[in-house]
Amino acid sequence: MQSSVSKNWCVGRILRLVLVAFAWPATSCFAEPARSSWSPTNIFAPNSTPADSVFGLSIFVLTVTAVIFVIVFALLAYAVLKFRKRADDDGRDPPQVYGSMQVELAWTIIPLLIVVALFLAAARVIANVQRPGLPANAIEVVAVGHQFWWEYRYPRLNVVAANELHVPVSDPEHPTPTLIRLLSADTDHSFWVPRLAGKTDLIPNHPNRMWIDPHQTGVYLGQCAQYCGVQHAKMLLRVYVQSRDEFDRWIKEQAQPARANDAISRGQRIFQTTACINCHAVAGTVANGRFGPDLTHLMSRETIGAGAARNTSENLRLWIRNPGALKPGCLMPAMEMSDQEVDAITAYLQTLQ
Repeated sequence: MQSSVSKNWCVGRILRLVLVAFAWPATSCFAEPARSSWSPTNIFAPNSTPADSVFGLSIFVLTVTAVIFVIVFALLAYAVLKFRKRADDDGRDPPQVYGSMQVELAWTIIPLLIVVALFLAAARVIANVQRPGLPANAIEVVAVGHQFWWEYRYPRLNVVAANELHVPVSDPEHPTPTLIRLLSADTDHSFWVPRLAGKTDLIPNHPNRMWIDPHQTGVYLGQCAQYCGVQHAKMLLRVYVQSRDEFDRWIKEQAQPARANDAISRGQRIFQTTACINCHAVAGTVANGRFGPDLTHLMSRETIGAGAARNTSENLRLWIRNPGALKPGCLMPAMEMSDQEVDAITAYLQTLQ
């Protein structure tokens, strides 16, 4: 028997196909670029059940409003052309109509029915997205929004990561959805990966949640969609959807402590005797800060600064020396270290695979 997630996925796909068939003339200008360019943040190219549901609702609302626009515009054009001023116009007012029951009923009942239809459609999507009835094998992730980066905890798997969320792909026949519990460490944030789900806010002292079940592997990009401070624009999201084997391999690697290397002991000593350990954690060492990202497996990430720059040796060195050069307004201070100290810490951090 299919689970509720699989049923929702199938219903969402059918609804999407029906709506697209009817709304294609109104939406082709949006959908066609999505198919040709495949923008990583394209809201018209959903690849997860929640995003598919939101897309279907959007097409439905767009279709209804497009029909209303066409009818109103046609009536307006008819009135302008039919009753335009003519050369033989005597200037008298046209006959006035008062107390027409048909007109009163029409402009009361029809808008009411439209509003009810939109409300019911939206309520159904909200119910499916917020109460999906996830199976027992769902992956659980706690996402914590910080100024200006993301922390990811996998409580059942004993893994902590930052800025790059890894989840397994979900087969519609055997769904493996991911439940994301949303917390904020400071101010309001918003978790938004357009191709996977709608926006969901992270509010201090108010736990929230959302879920995704990506149908294809790949990298999906997103953004904090709630203004949260100076570096809101560079509080980026990267979701890596992997096959189950690749995801299990990643979890196994991330659960390991940091690798020790005598060749970089000086950089490790500098790291552990400066303010770095007040903010950052490295598993298996004395560093256990929680204000900044966990660095245990820093070099397994493709980016630094919550997606602000690629994770290269040059960018990492610049990030340590002067974080504001890559991310102006970030809360990581410049440590005012010498070139030798920066080189030593860079070499140490590059061993954290």
